[in-house]
Amino acid sequence: MRRVVITGRGTVNALGRDVPETLAAMRAGHSAIGTLELRDLDRLSIRIGAQVRGYDETKHFGRAELTFYDRATQFAILSARQAVAEAGLENDPDLADRAGVVLGTSGGGLTTQDENFRAVYEAGKNRVHPFVVPRLMANAAASHLSMLHDLRGPALTVSTACASSNHAIAQAAQIIRAGMADVMLTGGAEAMLCFGGVKAWEGLRVLSSDTCRPFCATRSGMVQGEGAGVFVLEDRDRALARGATVFGEIVGVAMNADAADIVAPSRDGAARAMMAALRDAGLPAGEIGYVNAHGTGTAANDRTECAAIRDVFGHAAQDVIVSSTKSMHGHCIGATGAIELLACLMALDEGVVAPTANWRAADPECDLDVVPNVARKIPVAACLSNAFAFGGMNAVVVLARP
Repeated sequence: MRRVVITGRGTVNALGRDVPETLAAMRAGHSAIGTLELRDLDRLSIRIGAQVRGYDETKHFGRAELTFYDRATQFAILSARQAVAEAGLENDPDLADRAGVVLGTSGGGLTTQDENFRAVYEAGKNRVHPFVVPRLMANAAASHLSMLHDLRGPALTVSTACASSNHAIAQAAQIIRAGMADVMLTGGAEAMLCFGGVKAWEGLRVLSSDTCRPFCATRSGMVQGEGAGVFVLEDRDRALARGATVFGEIVGVAMNADAADIVAPSRDGAARAMMAALRDAGLPAGEIGYVNAHGTGTAANDRTECAAIRDVFGHAAQDVIVSSTKSMHGHCIGATGAIELLACLMALDEGVVAPTANWRAADPECDLDVVPNVARKIPVAACLSNAFAFGGMNAVVVLARP
């Protein structure tokens, strides 16, 4: 199989409008969680989230473009622009048939859907815009990236709830490994912080009303976020031949199902996914210096994931560093794994592990080194990125220093 490296990065999220801003916020342990700015906020029980604040879509896109671009698609396009520019692949006409895109999303154009439900059911309108469907469809962002960057190879969308972007990254890596493409844009995008999106999550009774404190004894639930993360994956030989900067190598991936429960996490499923990813990478657990945890800030997820990590790492579990950056950028659902991949690359490149912010007190069932509140300077040669979704769908990515 061919080796797969990362040669471009891009993001828009609550911590920053690009990669440098996001990494600076992660190093500082800054939490972007705050009061939401939404219509009908008074009708919501949960009024906090990690929102991309002060965002003006008209500064980035023209009126005709905005006819087709939901907020989630906009975040994906802006992130992809950064990634493609950083990779130096903006003007490569020979690449088109050997390049593609796999993006993850859970809700797709949920903001568009929410706005049009209002128009029909609240305002009583009998017609909606003719482009509502192409604006809200789950594959909209992937389709626009293929058109904007002339990507004529494999192009698809993955929708597996909170594991969507990790699944997308794993699929993109496998496509390159298999020789179906040389370059892939991949990651995820989500914009679920609209009235309907928050109201739906309220019904699950898993949201915090103050902040996100993963692995903390005083945790009160998860906090929604929004944004996108997009990466350029490339065949390693091709990247080295053209002198590209390599930020990390994807050395292993795994995807599996709990086949157990639609919402409850599975210790066995999570452990099997991590072990399968390590087998794919050809690495023993002892080689992993950092685990970017799914770490949602709910008791069920945090305790189940910690137990699974102990199963995988055994006695060495006390030595592995684990943190959840959802404490800073929120749970970005279908985009969350892509944004968290940036923390993994920072650990590999800079030897800086992002902290678990907002942490207050130890939970005896989460007795791992969770890097409370302050970033840690420590060399990391390889790391795991975990994503465990509703429906029992798991995706784990193993990255190594280039």
